[in-house]
Amino acid sequence: MNRRTPLGALALIACLTAASGCATNPATGKSQLALIGEAQEIELGRTSDREVVASLGLVDDPELQNYVGRLGRELAQNSERPNLPWTFRVVDDPVVNAFAIPGGFIYVTRGLLGHLTSEAELVAVIGHEIGHVTARHSVEQISRQQLAQIGLVGAVLVNPDLGRYAGLAQTGLGVMFLKFGRDDERQADELGLRYLVEARYDPREMPPVFATLQRASQAQGAGRVPGWLSTHPTEESRIRAIRAGIDGYGRRWDGAKVNRDSYLSELDDLPFGDDPREGYFYRGNRFIHPGLGFEIRLPAGWKNSNQKQQLSAVSPGGDAIVQLSLAKQSSPEEAARVFFANAGMTQGESIGRSIGGLPSVANQFVAQAENGSLSGVAGFVEHRDNVFQILAYTRESRWRDLSGELADAVASFGPVAERRLLDVEPARLALVALPEAMTIEEFARRYPSSVEVATLAIINQVERAATIPAGTRLKRVTGGQLPK
Repeated sequence: MNRRTPLGALALIACLTAASGCATNPATGKSQLALIGEAQEIELGRTSDREVVASLGLVDDPELQNYVGRLGRELAQNSERPNLPWTFRVVDDPVVNAFAIPGGFIYVTRGLLGHLTSEAELVAVIGHEIGHVTARHSVEQISRQQLAQIGLVGAVLVNPDLGRYAGLAQTGLGVMFLKFGRDDERQADELGLRYLVEARYDPREMPPVFATLQRASQAQGAGRVPGWLSTHPTEESRIRAIRAGIDGYGRRWDGAKVNRDSYLSELDDLPFGDDPREGYFYRGNRFIHPGLGFEIRLPAGWKNSNQKQQLSAVSPGGDAIVQLSLAKQSSPEEAARVFFANAGMTQGESIGRSIGGLPSVANQFVAQAENGSLSGVAGFVEHRDNVFQILAYTRESRWRDLSGELADAVASFGPVAERRLLDVEPARLALVALPEAMTIEEFARRYPSSVEVATLAIINQVERAATIPAGTRLKRVTGGQLPK
């Protein structure tokens, strides 16, 4: 028996789309699905921007922030949507990435900046992300998601004003993870190239960006590659299309802006790679957080993830988890009261041991979930004017086997006093002007770095066997060593 969409639902979708779902793409002039108006797009962007900043953090370098912001605003002011509240930020993330959210909010990571070698390359990336905004790609993606929810369609027909705001509250940080289709990515490439040329930069600097992104993604490995790379057209096809676009201008590019040295100067002393001040693992599963002054021992052999707002460890079988985050309440007692007041939560017996000698509350619990009951331990600990929430739980059927390991993880939280564990610094970029021609391997021997030669080759966009001319400024990476 064939299962088909009810005719009534199809009629609702067609009605909604015809009535209020069509708009003109500002960048192409073509018809486009858009259930969100510009005011709502900006509102969504501002809300999500706050969450992006809280989640990833910003690089503490006002000069660098101003530099990237100035470049971005100059491009955006000559785009099809100059009146958006354009905002450009450098986020404190070592992953090589850039992304845009609705309303004119553009982000580049410090990891990306460390892999580029000229201002023209950076402008190419920013221009691509501006293209996503001017063409309203995120708005179209969100609108398609809304149309997929038949219940939402009915609600909009009952009250059309809901269509303007539908999904804003629920979307939140999810706008970071919208995946654009290949056509959207090609269009953003075309727009980025146009913006680059109109700003009088050398467009020949654009193709190497994509080759570098590919090399960086391969080096970072699975789990560290930003999702947008997997949805872009292949790097080879993009490079061919961009070169064809450049040739289509039919002009010479002598005198076009590249600004390599001025760009590299902005990178001097920029942190490179993971910042140990925000947490690192010491001798196995002992996690040290110098910035907040605590340590915790996570179960051995579990998969760990350290993010700005949460530390987590997942069991090899994926059936248990330990999570540490900051609670919003001002005391362990208040945090525990709020947590155990959640629907479906049953508070169990108190854990009769202190957590790190600090003011704390800890109890076992059982929680009702969609796929069955969960059993675990919840600990709330006060340390350095913060209240930490530590949750360790598993399926109720696995509690007997894992309860000891989970409880031990919660109880292992405590303060750190050893200065050698606290006094750590991230690796940083440093610039060297070559006194003579040499290969990157010779460079690494003469000017030792704390990263491998392969990484130096990627961030300087050179091949290992190539001879680099004298006078070229190269990046090296210094410091970042952890205690042994």
